Amino acid sequence: MRIAFLVAPEGVEQVELTAPWQAVADAGGTPRLVSTAPGTIQAFNHLDKAGTFPVDRTVADVSADDYDALVLPGGVANPDFLRMDERAVAFTRGFFEAGKPVAAICHGPWTLVEADVVRGRTLTSWPSLRTDIRNAGGEWVDEQVKVCEAAPATLITSRKPDDLKAFCEALTEVFAKASRD
Repeated sequence: MRIAFLVAPEGVEQVELTAPWQAVADAGGTPRLVSTAPGTIQAFNHLDKAGTFPVDRTVADVSADDYDALVLPGGVANPDFLRMDERAVAFTRGFFEAGKPVAAICHGPWTLVEADVVRGRTLTSWPSLRTDIRNAGGEWVDEQVKVCEAAPATLITSRKPDDLKAFCEALTEVFAKASRD
């Protein structure tokens, strides 16, 4: 499976990128870093700069048709930048329109709110997004991981880095099932 990891040029929480990336690779998938700009992205450990990672493709050059699933890592700045980029929002929405699974952790659901794809879904996130999700028509729950199978696309969400083990297990299971269907 080809899995897009959508991140802004800076602000992604490093562990929320690297742990799911490794889980996808360990499950035999092919993770690819998609961003709003070419070059490298700057990851963070909370508010401190961490590693940099090379961008494989930009949202200007890809569509949801190029991938089998999408992962939206968190970090506060990352999804805030993404939700202000029309191409990133359209790319995200494309996975739902195509019925492909999407996984988002921490602040990642902000991009989902902007893409108007949470209405009628149950999901979790960092607690500060609760009101945004509810205002966008979603139901927010305080759970380690939530898998919402509302049509047309399955959505996997988690709250924070402490939930990464459960998040990675859920997303690899859902992605594997989708590739068999």
